[in-house]
Amino acid sequence: MFFIGGISNGEKKLDYIQTMVCPMCGAFGRMEVYMTYMCFSLFFIPIFKWNKKYYVKNTCCNNIYILSDELGIKISRRENIIISENDLQLANYNQPNINRCSNCGYIGNEDFQYCPKCGQKL
Repeated sequence: MFFIGGISNGEKKLDYIQTMVCPMCGAFGRMEVYMTYMCFSLFFIPIFKWNKKYYVKNTCCNNIYILSDELGIKISRRENIIISENDLQLANYNQPNINRCSNCGYIGNEDFQYCPKCGQKL
């Protein structure tokens, strides 16, 4: 008799989305919560998971924040909570290549020399 098993890393997007204004880039976006874990599988069926960590990803600039285990467990249990900026610890900062118009606030690429919305020089 033989067994097929192994240990692998996994990532799961949890069923939680919250809209927010990003503190890093100032754009309107969503916070999506992910759980990463190690998993032991037997015959390709996950038996148990350990080393669970919870992260928040902003959809506007793709910055990643570490979320506390307490809040992550509540979100995985589908409890109704609101994440504040104080609950997040910056893990990865992606500097966006954007120009913000000082006149109207429009966010454009770094290639833009003039705002496509109001014509102001960026």
